[in-house]
Amino acid sequence: MNANADIDVVRPSGLSALPPEFDSAVAWAAWLYYVDQLNQSDVAKVMNVSRASVVHYLQEARESGLVAVQVDHDAFARTLTSRRLMEKYGLRGAAVIPDLDPNDADRRIGEAAGRLLASMVDPGDTIGVAWGKTVLAAARSIPRLRHDRNLTVVQLSGSSIGTSDFSPEFCTSLMANRLGARCINLLAPAIVSTDELHDQLMQEPMLVNQFRMIHAAGKVIFGIGDIGPESTYARAGISDAAALAGMIEQGALGVIIGRFIDAQGAAFATPLDGRTVGITLDELKAVPVRICAAGGARKMAAIRAGLGGGYATHFVTDMATANSLLE
Repeated sequence: MNANADIDVVRPSGLSALPPEFDSAVAWAAWLYYVDQLNQSDVAKVMNVSRASVVHYLQEARESGLVAVQVDHDAFARTLTSRRLMEKYGLRGAAVIPDLDPNDADRRIGEAAGRLLASMVDPGDTIGVAWGKTVLAAARSIPRLRHDRNLTVVQLSGSSIGTSDFSPEFCTSLMANRLGARCINLLAPAIVSTDELHDQLMQEPMLVNQFRMIHAAGKVIFGIGDIGPESTYARAGISDAAALAGMIEQGALGVIIGRFIDAQGAAFATPLDGRTVGITLDELKAVPVRICAAGGARKMAAIRAGLGGGYATHFVTDMATANSLLE
């Protein structure tokens, strides 16, 4: 910004002495506001003029060319892409982050989802937490909140002894700690050995109470995963490779909180359904705010199916994934 542009402005009688480096009140006001980043009220105090005079000075600075406002075209492109995603998939909100290192996309998407969730948390909320790389990143980085907001964080699916990526109890505990919330872990395995054992466990008073808390959640955060041999689900060892390959051959395409979906986003029935401890897809859809964090070329078909199935109200992803979803 040229602080000494030739602008003829009448000096108000109350104006403080003009600093020698500025040849007009307009240049001084513009410098205080745009460079020193004072708000308009503080600029008025420094210059000893009314706030209305500051507004006039700043308008004059823009109209004269002393100040030029530049638009970040990349940011506006992401905003436009977000709105196109909302329109195509019936979302209430979408956040698209820039493409940087594709090997770091899960972490960055998760961090963005954590920021979104934190901005939406209300006192007294019960928040459901799933698992996966993006959810783990959200749990690790979500902005800390005051401990007096009476929050509860609940685990949406049973526990495992797999990797940290497939560790619902780990994600839930981290999220609760960051939010200063009460933590409700689901004290049962993600998959039990028989349908009969599942039914017996679901009648246990402790699990009944825990599922009551799950069903009380007003907001959830989850991811959408593929089920290929390199996927988080496959590496968790829940299902052997042959059985998983068979389900894929029959039409299973992706997984949401341990539940399979097909190419249209509908629930895909598998022999594991009767042994899975956790929220169902229909129960997920009943939660008012559902934040999905997902991205990456490998997951593209599963993400498209999940969004098409209506499981998310809000979606966080990167620009490359967003553009592919809009093709």
